[in-house]
Amino acid sequence: MNRTSLLAALLVSGHLFVSGGNLPKPDIVVAADGSGDFKTIQAAVASIPKTNTERVVVFIKDGAYKEKIRVDASFVTLRGQSRSGTRIEFPQLDEDFTKTPDAIGRAVINLNQANDFVLENLTAENTAGVIGPHAFTIFGTGDRAVVVNCDVLSRGADTVSFWRGDRGRCYQANCRLEGSVDFVCPRGWCYVTNCSFYEMKATAAVWHDGSKDKDMKFVLRNCRFDGTNGWNLARHHHDAQFYFLDCRFSKTMIDQPPFRVIYPLDGGTPGTNDIQRNTDLDKSNLWGERSYFYNCHRDGGDYGWLTNNLSAAPGAPTPAQITAAWTFAGTWDPERTAGPAIRQVKVEAGQIAVGFSENVTAKGKPQLKLSDGAFAHYASGSGTNILTFDLPKGASNEVASVDLNGGAIIASEADVTMRLAQLTLPVKIAGK
Repeated sequence: MNRTSLLAALLVSGHLFVSGGNLPKPDIVVAADGSGDFKTIQAAVASIPKTNTERVVVFIKDGAYKEKIRVDASFVTLRGQSRSGTRIEFPQLDEDFTKTPDAIGRAVINLNQANDFVLENLTAENTAGVIGPHAFTIFGTGDRAVVVNCDVLSRGADTVSFWRGDRGRCYQANCRLEGSVDFVCPRGWCYVTNCSFYEMKATAAVWHDGSKDKDMKFVLRNCRFDGTNGWNLARHHHDAQFYFLDCRFSKTMIDQPPFRVIYPLDGGTPGTNDIQRNTDLDKSNLWGERSYFYNCHRDGGDYGWLTNNLSAAPGAPTPAQITAAWTFAGTWDPERTAGPAIRQVKVEAGQIAVGFSENVTAKGKPQLKLSDGAFAHYASGSGTNILTFDLPKGASNEVASVDLNGGAIIASEADVTMRLAQLTLPVKIAGK
C-alpha cells in the first residue's frame, strides 16, 4: 500500500496515525455541558495567545456548537470527538456580514492570519440555507492549513476559502465538501485528496487563483464530484493551474472544460463596466489555460477534454510524481510521517541544548537521562528547534537517552499526522 492509500485508509477509519507512539493529551477541552475547560470553542481559542508558537490541541466533545469562531493564534488544532457528533454551525450570509460586520468574521471558522491550522474529525456548516450567495464556512488568511476527516458544508458560494494568495498553502483529505459557485476556491497552492464534492447550483464547483506565482497549482486527486443538473467543473478569474487525477464526475456535469470568467456572465454584448473588468483581469491572466487530467471519467461517458494530458503540463510530471510535496514545490509535505530528528546535543552555561531538524513542541515534563543516572529537566525552547534542559550541579554532562517522563515532543508544523520526535541521539564522533 502506498503512502496516499495508507493515509486515506487511516483517515477513513476516523483515526489519525501518530508516528512513534500515542497521542499526547489535548491541551484544552471544550464541552457544551460544562465538563471541559470551556463551554464554547470561541472562548477556548481566544485563550491562546496570538504570539503562540507551540502546537495547541483543542479537543471538542460531541455537541452542536452554534457559534462563529475567530482563530488568531498559529499552530492550533481543533479536533472533534466524532465527525458527525461534533458540529460547529452558524447562519452567516456574507451580504449580511457586510451590512453588519462583527469582530469574529464573515465565515463560521475564521483564520485571521493564523498559520499551521489543523481541523479534524468534525462537521462545520454555514446554515444560512440560501443557494447561491456567498456563505463562507471556512475563510482563512494563514499559511499551511490542513483539513482532514471533516464535513465542510454550505448552500452558498465559497464554502472553503483559503485566501493567503501570496504564499498560501492548504491541504484537505477525506472530506465531504458542499456548496454553490466556486465552493472550494483556494488562492495559492492546494492539494485535495479522497474528497467528495457536491455542487448545488448550475455553475462551477471549484476555482483557483494562482496569479502570484507561475508555479501555484490546485491538485485534486481521487475525488468524486456530483451536483445538480447543469453544473460545471472549474473556472477562474485570474491565472490558475488545475490538476485532476483519478477523479470521477457524475453525468450531471456539463460539457464545459475549466475556463476563465469573461463578463458579462451570460455571454451577451459587454457593456462599459464589463469591458473594464475584463481589461483589469487581463493583467492577472498571463499564462493561458492550464488544466491537466489523468484517469478521469464521467458517468455516462467522458468528454473529450478529460483526455490524459499530463505530458503537456510543465515538466511533464508522471502521476506518481504528483504528490502533496510536489504540489507545494518541496516547501511543505503534510503527508510525511517521520518525526523531527535530533541533530545536535550541546552543553553550555549549565544547560544541555538539544537541537532538532525542525521546530518542536514539548508536552509535559520531558527530561534527559545522564550517563551517571541523574536527570536534566526540561527548561525552555518549546516552539523552536532547540529544547534546553537544566544540568544538575556535579552531574555528568553526557546524555544517555531522552526520557519523555509521561509527556511528548511533537512537530509544531501542521501535518495530516501528529508526528512524534525521533529521540535517537546523534552518534558521537571520537575526539569531538
